[in-house]
Amino acid sequence: MALSTSAAALITSLLLVLGGSSGDSENLPQSDINLLEFPLNLEYLEAEFFAWGALGRGLDSLAPSLAMGGPSPIGVNKAHLTPVIRDIIAQFAFQEFGHLRAIKKAVKGFPRPLLNLSATSFASVMNNAFEKPLVPSFDPYANDINYLLASYVIPYVGLTGYVGANPKLQTPSSRKLVAGLLGVESGQDAVLRTLLYERGNVRVLPYKYTVAEFTNKISNLRNKLGKEGLKDEGLIVKPVEGAEGKIAGNVLVGDQYSLSFGRTPEEILRIVYGSGQENNPGGFYPQGADGQIAKSHLQTQSNKRFN
Repeated sequence: MALSTSAAALITSLLLVLGGSSGDSENLPQSDINLLEFPLNLEYLEAEFFAWGALGRGLDSLAPSLAMGGPSPIGVNKAHLTPVIRDIIAQFAFQEFGHLRAIKKAVKGFPRPLLNLSATSFASVMNNAFEKPLVPSFDPYANDINYLLASYVIPYVGLTGYVGANPKLQTPSSRKLVAGLLGVESGQDAVLRTLLYERGNVRVLPYKYTVAEFTNKISNLRNKLGKEGLKDEGLIVKPVEGAEGKIAGNVLVGDQYSLSFGRTPEEILRIVYGSGQENNPGGFYPQGADGQIAKSHLQTQSNKRFN
């Protein structure tokens, strides 16, 4: 017996509430699809950086189907890590593989964009953070501390993106997915910050700056590029800026109520492009990010050039 229209609609609604979208985007509004696809850009970056850093191999070797035929990353290398740090980063890598699978189970997704994960790319971030060239050039793959500092650059940006996206999502299944992604990304960021906090007063050789000073500079750069005020803090802050305005240690970042900051896709693009402009690609994404949101800004810039 055929279902009535109202009965079919009720079943569809129940499936959405239970997160049963049957692995496709047919039941999601386009705005949810766009917001769920956008984070793939950062998930690809994290998956490649962590897998190569710990294992010396990336998606093309370990999970080629996830790359969907996208170009191999530029300049990525295996890092010189001690066993415990390597193990933690390997765990992160496989977690990112899972994130890619989870997002693509909900929406179609897109192939891995071209990523520049070379030492030169990370050195440029550090030079911009300190507003001068570091000598010798910063090498993210040289040792534990350098790799942890390079990793500090990445997961927190994605974390703020999930926080910013969540209230804009219309369906329970989308919010459930983003909450799950946010939980693990937040955990990764907390682990990285804790490992760095333990080394906060250690000099990052051969430079004269400590680990804590590096994190403060990186966070200040992200605030500057994002152009939306303070949404990022290093490991040590003025006590008045810490939790409840009473402590300088800042192992977790939060606002005046110790709640996570949120960022829009546009803010994230300004940061990961390193240009401060969502329509001016570069940095880790030499050809720009993918997905409808990122491409809409690239198209806007292209139209300006030809008009």
